[in-house]
Amino acid sequence: MNTAMTREELEKILDQALQDVTERTAGVRLSQGEQPLGKDLCTVHITFDKGFGTSLTLCADTGLLVRMARNSFHEEAVTPEDLEEFSKEYLNVLCGKITGAMFRATQVPAHFGTPVFYHGRYEPEGQEAQFILTYSDEHSEGAQLIHHVPCAQEDAGAPKQTEQEGDLIR
Repeated sequence: MNTAMTREELEKILDQALQDVTERTAGVRLSQGEQPLGKDLCTVHITFDKGFGTSLTLCADTGLLVRMARNSFHEEAVTPEDLEEFSKEYLNVLCGKITGAMFRATQVPAHFGTPVFYHGRYEPEGQEAQFILTYSDEHSEGAQLIHHVPCAQEDAGAPKQTEQEGDLIR
């Protein structure tokens, strides 16, 4: 996802999109911070299958997602199915906003797959976190938006030089 821009520029796009979509769709204001997540978590994961070989994972306190779903649905009671449906649609909307901003910045069209919902924390295989944006709300509940990139492949112990940094990787 960061082929034609710096990590800082990408972080800014993700941060602005997340804060805007969260406030508009769920009426919740999130601010960046170092708030650790609780133990009761849900994760939604989505892969960009065209344009960028990366993925995004939203891991959040279940209580935060429930409150966001209640606000979005204007309902007091939220079933587990409602929570899953809201979480997947929320990530769809967020990725739509992100791909629009990415296209304006890079002129690379992107397409993302169907989001997948998990109870607990989910880590995608074959990918590693490039960076994590951590958020909390006014109730000290938190969320993390994680940008994943493919794991660096090793070539039979031979050192490889990365194009960007000129570092040797073993």
